[in-house]
Amino acid sequence: MNGGDSSEDVEEQEQVMSEVHLGCPPGISGPHVSRFTISLPPEVESSRYNELFKVEESRAQQEFMVDEDGDLVLPRRSQTPDRCFTVKIRHNITSSIPSVGLQVWKAELLLADFVLHKMCTSVEFDGIVALELGAGTGLAGMLLACVAKTIFLTDHGDEVLDNCLKNVEINAGVLSCQASIYVRELDWMIPWPPNVSPDSSSQKRYSWTSTELEECQGASLLLAADVIYSDHLTDALFGTLEQLMPVGSDKVLYLALEKRYNFSLNDLDVVANGYSRFKSCLQEEEEGCGGFKCELLPSFIGKRMNITEIPQYVRHYDKGNDVELWQIRCNKQKP
Repeated sequence: MNGGDSSEDVEEQEQVMSEVHLGCPPGISGPHVSRFTISLPPEVESSRYNELFKVEESRAQQEFMVDEDGDLVLPRRSQTPDRCFTVKIRHNITSSIPSVGLQVWKAELLLADFVLHKMCTSVEFDGIVALELGAGTGLAGMLLACVAKTIFLTDHGDEVLDNCLKNVEINAGVLSCQASIYVRELDWMIPWPPNVSPDSSSQKRYSWTSTELEECQGASLLLAADVIYSDHLTDALFGTLEQLMPVGSDKVLYLALEKRYNFSLNDLDVVANGYSRFKSCLQEEEEGCGGFKCELLPSFIGKRMNITEIPQYVRHYDKGNDVELWQIRCNKQKP
């Protein structure tokens, strides 16, 4: 055994699994196709839901149940049919840490709920240009494509990007996408803007054209889910945001995260990797300057949203207590 393995080598070898995949067939690492059922929550009244999605009345699976005496119990017919549709997501059940974009994570489902609720109850996202950072399987961006003008699904590495594109393709007949969807490479370790191909003949599969880059810089909405899990990637993300968000139109980022606790030898305590670094990159909205000069304030203002106000559209997952959704904007007070 080589005792000089770097942390990058360890990350490549270590396998992790999202708890979203706990019901998947055992012994399979991937790829696997899961079906995520999406329905209108009973507390939400939305005339747009049926217009936006190809919904159908769900047929309850026949389940034979017996009471304590062994007599058959017949299920009651629901008075209100359950209007739902199914999105197929191709994903791995386990992956190395650098390839976690091949899995579905809980924060991605929360972000999907948020996007769906905005789409069903307002026209705020209609006709917009949007960019998803660390898109992974592409779920939230694909749903948003039902009302947006253009969606850029971005991530790093051909394996993750190939899988994201495959999900776009297998859901083309399910989602009534109005938007143009582009799957593009975006490495946060390389300063923004990304390199562009000089002409279409030399363009690599996931590279940018100058026209796409110009449209992307005019995006008003940015999305990200489950991209906060290490300090160095958090630094790289905010480095990209510092270069991207001031360009073009005013931008807002909605970022969903899940705090994962591990014992840290450096801190000799249980910590949520990346979370403290994430918080240090933000001035929380209610904090203000406190009477001091604002030169040293972070470049971004963040507001933690109340996720109890976001109804659950994606079925069969538990939000738990460790997922958060943040609204992030540029700090206009910063010189």
